[in-house]
Amino acid sequence: MQRTAHEPPHPPGRIECDLLVIGSGAGGMSTAVTAKKHGLDVVVIEKEDVFGGTTAFSGGVLWVPGNPQAKKAGIQDSREAVIEYMKNETGAFYDAEATEAFLDAAPEMVDFFERETSVEFVPTLYPDYHPTVPGGVDIGRSILAAPFDIRALGDDMPRLRPPLETITFIGMMFNSSNADLKHFFNATRSLASFTYVARRLATHIKELALYRRGIKVTSGNALAARLAKSCFDLGIPIYTRTGAKELSMQDGRITGALATGPDGGEVRIAARRGVLLACGGFSHDLARLRKAYPHLQRGGEHLSPVPSGNTGDGARMAEQAGGLVDIRYPSAAAWMPVSKAPLGKGRSGVFPHLLDRYKPGIIGVTRKGKRFCNESESYHDVGAAMIEACKDEQETAMWLICDQATLSKYGLGYVKPAPMPVGRFIKSGYLIKGDTLAELARNAGIDAAELEKTVAEYNEGAVNGQDLQFGRGTTAFNRYLADPENKPNPCVAPVGAGPYYAVKVVMGDLGTFDGIRTSAVGEVLNEAGQAIPGLFAVGNDRASIMGGNYPGAGITLGPIMTFGYITGRHIAGAGK
Repeated sequence: MQRTAHEPPHPPGRIECDLLVIGSGAGGMSTAVTAKKHGLDVVVIEKEDVFGGTTAFSGGVLWVPGNPQAKKAGIQDSREAVIEYMKNETGAFYDAEATEAFLDAAPEMVDFFERETSVEFVPTLYPDYHPTVPGGVDIGRSILAAPFDIRALGDDMPRLRPPLETITFIGMMFNSSNADLKHFFNATRSLASFTYVARRLATHIKELALYRRGIKVTSGNALAARLAKSCFDLGIPIYTRTGAKELSMQDGRITGALATGPDGGEVRIAARRGVLLACGGFSHDLARLRKAYPHLQRGGEHLSPVPSGNTGDGARMAEQAGGLVDIRYPSAAAWMPVSKAPLGKGRSGVFPHLLDRYKPGIIGVTRKGKRFCNESESYHDVGAAMIEACKDEQETAMWLICDQATLSKYGLGYVKPAPMPVGRFIKSGYLIKGDTLAELARNAGIDAAELEKTVAEYNEGAVNGQDLQFGRGTTAFNRYLADPENKPNPCVAPVGAGPYYAVKVVMGDLGTFDGIRTSAVGEVLNEAGQAIPGLFAVGNDRASIMGGNYPGAGITLGPIMTFGYITGRHIAGAGK
């Protein structure tokens, strides 16, 4: 069938291939590219209208100890230090075989993709999230997908999943660097920053007029686009709107799958080497979430910013084939504090609080009006602390609080800094306002007396740049996303004069940690620990090697692409 411009490829009713990949995020596409490069005929199917999976929404950072970029920069690290750090971070769930496989292959994976495909990485300045833990480092283990012009995708450009709407500005992506964000925060106070922002906006508006989306993408959108371009360059089809319904099994071996095509018709796919599950985990599988998430068991709310199609299809198919999917980690997911942001015209979106918590003058309290953690720790750590702090409550929530000057300088949640107006956010109830702390507390449903006491106690140290309660700003990671111009502590400033503002924050996630049990090379295992022939899993479908913890920036995508590389080579018979 001849494909017309802008029309997605339509799968035939019957397909034969060596490897069927179900899912089009970094896990699925990295495995597909690796397998194809090693001689296999590969087909990718994706049930949604767009490809890119959770990767396209992500920060695009990979945790790759020993990466070539760090070595070129002369950054010193050691395998022994990484293993020590992993043991400290994963505790009882340390998996020596999988960790060793990851450390062996991760730098090799980066070399392979940069040498053989359209994928390119750049170094970052990210510290490990717990750099003071033995084995942790202040720099060198995290790399980032390089920006990409998605016009290189040609007619497939419209099928790339757009970035997460709530973290863009009229669809414009921010570069994953403090330098880029600094200009946006300083646009009203610096001519150089104003000029920078004006140029970015002008370019983006032109792109919207010409292409109806931004074309110079960054972060995870760039990684997804680069991987997709690599697939298309190799002749790997990505059939969107084609959802797997059930696996095919013959004589105890997985031999393919039955899928539903874009028109609702049946698509039968025979896969000689097997099927790879890369469906994105179970972040929207409500039945499984109620068993895994303690805050849901208590009656609380959970809002996930990951794609709504991550409904646990891979886990379900693995279980139907006899695979083991269990909930065993202390944290079943990578926690992310989020808020429900009003998008206008009756729409709402999930806003991940990635940046505001690090800024000086912003603190977080529970309904009791008390702080409960260092707000400048990682999103996962703050999320875990929220769950613990609210364990005796039905609702798991915190309120981020600041004064007028801080709101104007940094914004709060989905509310942008001055000169952007805030009236519609107050009207919608997203942004809560009070002329005094007591009034803010009443409007938010927080204990007023405790809030006033909490702010007074915090301010005692904050006037001197100290957090006497929780030590904000004492690690390189705390300071990384803060405000370096705020002295002496980039994370700490007093909560000053009113009026005051608050945004309610609830629990969300960036993807699941628990998942399908696999061997180190990605074979799906049954309850007896035996591999199910012909069935493999990668990405967030596969149980994380991090044991339910979050040691550093990119600890999802780094292992995801590395194990995609390992699994692709194994299926092709090229494994070490």
